[in-house]
Amino acid sequence: MKRLFSLLTGLALAVRPEIALAEEVGGGYEGIASVYFTFIGLILIFGAYDVMGPKPYRKKAMMVITPVIAIALYLMLPA
Repeated sequence: MKRLFSLLTGLALAVRPEIALAEEVGGGYEGIASVYFTFIGLILIFGAYDVMGPKPYRKKAMMVITPVIAIALYLMLPA
């Protein structure tokens, strides 16, 4: 589990390094909002995977619900 978390953290920072950088005084909430929405998305995707019964249905549910959750959370990010 530690390896998985380290891998996901490394990938997230490689794709969007500005997440780790602090904003100046009076900055917006874009950085922290993207972190919160990422964690919320991961929890929702895992929940969809966990709820869908036997293993073959889990994979199908993941392939359908993951893009829906990702797009919905992206559209909810502050401008």
